[in-house]
Amino acid sequence: MTVSPRCSALIGLLCTFGLTPAWADSTQITWPGGWEVQAVPPAPDDNGQRQRAVKNDANGDPLMVMELTQTTLAPEHQVNMDAVLLQMRKTLQQNFAKGGYQSACNKIHASTLGGLDALETTCKITQNGNHLMTQTLVAATRGSHAYALSYAGPADGYKAVEPEVQGIRASLRFAP
Repeated sequence: MTVSPRCSALIGLLCTFGLTPAWADSTQITWPGGWEVQAVPPAPDDNGQRQRAVKNDANGDPLMVMELTQTTLAPEHQVNMDAVLLQMRKTLQQNFAKGGYQSACNKIHASTLGGLDALETTCKITQNGNHLMTQTLVAATRGSHAYALSYAGPADGYKAVEPEVQGIRASLRFAP
C-alpha cells in the first residue's frame, strides 16, 4: 500500500495522542469487516496498550485511522478532562502547523464514549483553504482508567466512514 505524505502525517499524529496507555483485558474493540488492525508497540513503561485500525478504500488508501488508548490512573488521581482534551487539541494544532497546515476545531463539548460521559472536539485540517482531513478527539474516565479515542481521515473518507465509526463508538463497553 502506498500512503500519501498527508496520510503518513495523519497516522503519525494519531500516534502522539496516547495518554500513557494501560489496558484492561475486558476492553477490546470488535473491528467490523474491512478494518485493518495494526500492531501497536507497547509503551516504554509497559503501562499499557493501544488498539489501532485503518479503514482503506478500494485502492488501499486510508479513509479513516482510529485509535483507542486506555490509561491506568494513579490511586485517588482526579483527571481534569477539559484540560486533557484541550492539551490534546493544542498538540494536534501545533503539529499540523509545523507541517504548514491550518486547523480549526469546534468547541469542546459533552459527548459519550462506550456509554461513559465524555468530552469531544473535532478539527478540520486545511492547507491553502482546501479541507484536507478531519480529526476527532474524545476523552472519558471511569474509576481508575482514562480513555482517549482519536480518529481521522481525509475529508471525503471521514464523512463516508463516520457512521461506521459512530457504531464502533456505541458498541464499546469499559469494565468498571
